[in-house]
Amino acid sequence: MTRIMQKLTYFETQNGITFAAMNFENSISFAKHSDEKDELRHFRDEFFIPQHNGKPCHYFTGNSLGLQPKAAENALRTELEDWKNLGVEGHFRGTNPWMYYHKFVSDHAALIVGAKPIEVVVMNQLTSNLHFLFVSFYRPTSKRFKIIMEAGAFPSDMYLVESQVKFHGLNPGEAIVEVKPRSGEQGLRHKDILQAIEDHKDEVALVFFSGVQYYTGQVFNIREITLKAHACGAIAGFDLAHAAGNIELHLHEWGVDFAAWCSYKYLNSGPGSVAGAFVHERYASDTSLPRFSGWWGHNESERFKMLKGYIPEPGAAGWQVSNAPVLSMAVHKVSLEIFARAGMEKLFAKGKQLNAYLTYVIKEALISNPKIQLQIITPEMPERGCQLSLLTGDNGKQLFDHLANNGVIADWRHPNVIRMAPVPLYNSFEDVYQFGQILQSYNE
Repeated sequence: MTRIMQKLTYFETQNGITFAAMNFENSISFAKHSDEKDELRHFRDEFFIPQHNGKPCHYFTGNSLGLQPKAAENALRTELEDWKNLGVEGHFRGTNPWMYYHKFVSDHAALIVGAKPIEVVVMNQLTSNLHFLFVSFYRPTSKRFKIIMEAGAFPSDMYLVESQVKFHGLNPGEAIVEVKPRSGEQGLRHKDILQAIEDHKDEVALVFFSGVQYYTGQVFNIREITLKAHACGAIAGFDLAHAAGNIELHLHEWGVDFAAWCSYKYLNSGPGSVAGAFVHERYASDTSLPRFSGWWGHNESERFKMLKGYIPEPGAAGWQVSNAPVLSMAVHKVSLEIFARAGMEKLFAKGKQLNAYLTYVIKEALISNPKIQLQIITPEMPERGCQLSLLTGDNGKQLFDHLANNGVIADWRHPNVIRMAPVPLYNSFEDVYQFGQILQSYNE
């Protein structure tokens, strides 16, 4: 028997924009009809969907590795042909002259994170970018030396912060303040984050959080965290690995000092692909900031004069060290152009509807099948993007294997969490419905 659940009329995002919700039905006809009405549905055809037993699988792991755009191959072939036919002259005479490649993606990268083009640059890898940015923005003194961050952050961030603190000759046990969930809770309460900043306001140098917590999928209130950090005289920086391309971001408007993100998750740019960095416009011409410099960040008009004395390019481009990795940048360029054509507001709206429908079919399955032991630990809207994290019971791995054996590609996180992220560019309502049917059929 099909049950119908009435949903709220609106979802509300952090900056006050509202998106109409839907009344859901747990039926294939509802899912197909929703896909037919979806004005973004044709973008699914621009991606390769992995196969399972000769049919497209139900891919819910865009939070870990996005799917390959079909246009990526031609983009790579263009650069390979220019390399083959032009050699070094490809830097200036290529289809997309390599000398200026980072500029070809700045406008679209800025749209992803809500920034001005001068505030973003595509370069390096995520953690490398954060290390370079810490050089400029974590400047501890004898009085202000603490970093406030979330407990249980992704290991790269934990290692990054610990090594930066040690680099300055400080004790991580004293310099790093981790905000932990309350007893019996999975996520952080926003007021506890703000209170931790207040408690250390005379000693904090940097507040450093993720935009979306990788394990729970919790969206942090970047705007208010930044305001509180600044009110206490601290810098605010963010790791946006799970946020860029997933949630609405307005880094310039929110006054964030710096941020960095990868491009291989929601941004669909290939495994280990190039990353992005943001530095607020107020630092665009601040040459007094210390930085680990390299020749590609040097003033472009004088770069090839090979002179002593570093003169940084204005804006985030002045943090570049090396020239662009053109082959990965080519794929990234393709992906960012897809986002620009789709429109960020439309993507955010569909992403919320897909996530809400996924929540609905999971709850339906729990009612129908008592053998399923799952608890959604991702907070409700607006503290949620595409990702849902599901805490499993004792049979968690068996349940995960059941899903995988039936064509669902999700993500297992030790010790007992299944992460899923229906992404609006290539996931469909039918994907979500079929997942619910597979989940409901669990019988071990």
